Amino acid sequence: MVQILAGEKGEGKTKKLIAMANEAGKSANGSVVFVDDDNSRMYDLHYSVRFVDTPKFIMEDPQVFRGFVCGILSQNSDIEKIYIDGLNHIVDKVSDADFVKFIEELEKTSAEAETDMIMIISRKQDLLPAEVQKYLV
Repeated sequence: MVQILAGEKGEGKTKKLIAMANEAGKSANGSVVFVDDDNSRMYDLHYSVRFVDTPKFIMEDPQVFRGFVCGILSQNSDIEKIYIDGLNHIVDKVSDADFVKFIEELEKTSAEAETDMIMIISRKQDLLPAEVQKYLV
């Protein structure tokens, strides 16, 4: 299952995502992963949540990011949830049609791996393409 937390910058999306990850980390039977584009939030996470920072990797393309997520999934077969912050560096560079395709591909990956993916998009909900509205939390 893919879920999207959308809203403008400064609306508390990251705090909400961290709270969700921490809650999942405390109660999960498997692993919980938090992916971010910097490590400033690393110490806000529960010790059981695996933190992955992405600045060392060039991911300006949705397919590259999807491959990155698949790499994470391939290293651990019991990942229950992946929380993703900082996705706008990729999303801002693609068309709405490519964004929809990207989310649909992540949904397939999520279903195949039986892993929930919850991500932040810094954009007003009503400005997101209609096809992704069903993923909004």
